Amino acid sequence: MDIYQQPWFSKITHPSRYLGEEINSIYKDPSNVEVYIALAFPDVYEIGMSHLGLKILYHILNSQDWLSTERVFAPWVDLESELKRRNIPLTSLESGRPLSEFDIVGFSLQHELCYTNILSMLDSANIPLLSEERGPMDPLIIAGGPACFNPEPVATLFDAIVIGDGEKVALSICQTVREWKQNGRRSRFELLKELSRVRGIYIPSFFRVHYDKNGIIQYLEPLIERYTGVEKAIVPDLNCYPFPSKQIVPFTELVHDRFTIEIARGCSRGCRFCQAGMICRPVRERDPLEILHVAEAGLNETGFEDLSLLSLSSGDYTCILPLLRELMERFAHRHVAVSFSSLRIDGMIPLLMEEIKKVRKTSFTIAPEAGSQRLRDAINKGFTDDQILNTAKEIYEGGWNLIKLYFMVGLPFEVDSDLMSIVELSKKISRLAPKGRKGNVLNVSIASFVPKAHTPFAWIPQLELEESKRRINLIRKRLQDNRIRVKWNKPEASWLEGIFSRGNRRLTDVLVEAWQHGAHFDSWSEHLNLDIWKKAFKRYRVDPDFYLLRERGHDEILPWEHIHSGVSKEFLLMEWKKAIEGERTPDSRENCMSCGVCNDPDISPVLFDSWHPLKEKVAPTPKGAKDGIKRYRLKYTKLEKSRYLSHLELVRLFIRAFRRAGMDLVYSGGYHPMPKISFALALPVGLESLAEIIDIQVKNTQNTSKTVKRLNRELPSGIRVLLMKEMPTKAPPPRIKESYFHIKINGSFNKGDLDRFLRLSTYPVIRHHRNGDRTVDIRSQVKEVNLLSKEEMELVLRHGRGPEMKPAEIIKEVFALTDSQIEGILKTKCILT
Repeated sequence: MDIYQQPWFSKITHPSRYLGEEINSIYKDPSNVEVYIALAFPDVYEIGMSHLGLKILYHILNSQDWLSTERVFAPWVDLESELKRRNIPLTSLESGRPLSEFDIVGFSLQHELCYTNILSMLDSANIPLLSEERGPMDPLIIAGGPACFNPEPVATLFDAIVIGDGEKVALSICQTVREWKQNGRRSRFELLKELSRVRGIYIPSFFRVHYDKNGIIQYLEPLIERYTGVEKAIVPDLNCYPFPSKQIVPFTELVHDRFTIEIARGCSRGCRFCQAGMICRPVRERDPLEILHVAEAGLNETGFEDLSLLSLSSGDYTCILPLLRELMERFAHRHVAVSFSSLRIDGMIPLLMEEIKKVRKTSFTIAPEAGSQRLRDAINKGFTDDQILNTAKEIYEGGWNLIKLYFMVGLPFEVDSDLMSIVELSKKISRLAPKGRKGNVLNVSIASFVPKAHTPFAWIPQLELEESKRRINLIRKRLQDNRIRVKWNKPEASWLEGIFSRGNRRLTDVLVEAWQHGAHFDSWSEHLNLDIWKKAFKRYRVDPDFYLLRERGHDEILPWEHIHSGVSKEFLLMEWKKAIEGERTPDSRENCMSCGVCNDPDISPVLFDSWHPLKEKVAPTPKGAKDGIKRYRLKYTKLEKSRYLSHLELVRLFIRAFRRAGMDLVYSGGYHPMPKISFALALPVGLESLAEIIDIQVKNTQNTSKTVKRLNRELPSGIRVLLMKEMPTKAPPPRIKESYFHIKINGSFNKGDLDRFLRLSTYPVIRHHRNGDRTVDIRSQVKEVNLLSKEEMELVLRHGRGPEMKPAEIIKEVFALTDSQIEGILKTKCILT
């Protein structure tokens, strides 16, 4: 069933999340496909589509002709409720194939608070929740991602789990399933046994966990000979896997709505609290020439206006300055802004700022993590107060008005004086900002520290929930300043995350129990309900404090003992001792610290420390280019699925389509340049139209017929440019005076209702809005109504006379109709002023 054709679909939140058919999404002929895999992200679309790993795997797996890789995301609560109520199974975006009909469903586990969403998605797809309950015709349910470095709380949900880098392993899994199907689908056990031979694949059912009377692991029993542990999969050289340039261009605005390139993987800083810095070792940089090639191709193929250079520490990329300069030289004239996920605090900041602000100032973030030098030394975060203050001063003097700071509470050895150091450091930074700046100049974000597996702090207790609240409130109260804005993560979320981050298989029953009683979207503060969780813990007699507040012995068998990250236990314990003594460990780029990850002869850091771009002659900007500015008016359709795009989504869609089509848009000046485009009127979500209008300004004359053809190739189904004509440069923006709608209902119009309405001089209706109720006179809005048949009419509406109601709302009001009775509304034409 196509849910977008249902009358209730336009009422759900952000329907564009569920449409599919985005630019660069891949659809395959089923006759050529041998294996189907769904990449499942257990959160909403705009979060999942921001995730780089999904983009990489989608590209790699779909490069195989025999393999179809599709996407599915957790439906938001409103759609989930509708699917359940109407018994509609969860399907993929690309083909609409039910999830239960895929060969493989691969979940991405980015954090522990997504676990209940996994259960919701499996349940919505009618797939058994536990691995042991699935039969030979059920999909293979697998997982990957950073949370898989301790997968034990959810281990029995999955048939197989990928530990480490997924590029090679994911393809190996698909190939193994392909061969298994070709051989007549031998037993599921044989398939899992074959998969267990691949490095980086963990088969939870091949291990049995034994506990002592106190709930501590007594021993881990391997059930398959010579399969006693799992070494993480690792890509020794990122350059062996070409980075995807033809990334999907979403309709919905993403959390990270930009073209992203992973410039490096791994981090050499050695922050002791950071799990990613431990499990992603060693540092492997992408070739700068490859980055330039991908950036050029990707911006052309997607039309994104922002380019993000991503890694755990982008500022540590060895040749970051020459790379940034080359990127700006190539793309600044196209108004492409460059941003970083993170920058180091050093003397290079001013040089990087000079390049970044050539287009527009992207955000600047500093992550001291702790307020005092003593505590920063303990966690191996090597910034000094002077370095932080000097960097903040340079950022403000460089023209930035806002800086973001990140801190944690609950770090080991923390006392109240460390919290006051956060307050004092924040105040000092805010005083460096320009005096005339209105509003806040500093955003301070606070989170409760959660100890993670495979880090030096894996053995220590987590801060108690009430103490976390006290410490966050202490900082908040002392930073009540109109120039400082304090944000904080809910300590309750950190409490739950902490239980599962170092938990074992005894938590699975608790997880299922909590989910069955309504727990879902636990990372969303409005949905996290600790009462549900506390009752689930009580029901199964599991003490949360056992996982949170207990200090583990260094000889204790930890739940993830058989999952090998490459970093040795000896190294982690050595780092813990250094933390106690406040001793720093230098950057491993400067001196190998023998952490163990490079003991494999095929694995070592990959750095590009002597690269400089070959200088090419850049064509100068033609003189008098301003004289070539032209204004054009486009008439276009908005039909089929595209009717569910909001106005803002439509604006982004067109801007990116213009860029992909090679149209040189004219931009405004100022702090944040924007393309000069004007839409005549925002069409309500859910309505179709044959007559929408947009004006654009471009540099130089366009061959309108060729431009229309080129542009239509870059637009999604349902949106087609019908006409493009030149307008006077100084012409006013398009304004619609009247709109014509063809309306069809399920039933018949009551002519008496219509006659009574038309005889009235006014017809006030209360319009309910989140910003308050408004009275709208719909009679003055309606110019004309023509009944074409018992179930069809033409409605003509006036515009520009104050608050307005949507056509559907007017028809429902006049004829006492329900949403389900309205079969369709089509805007057929408009008259401009």
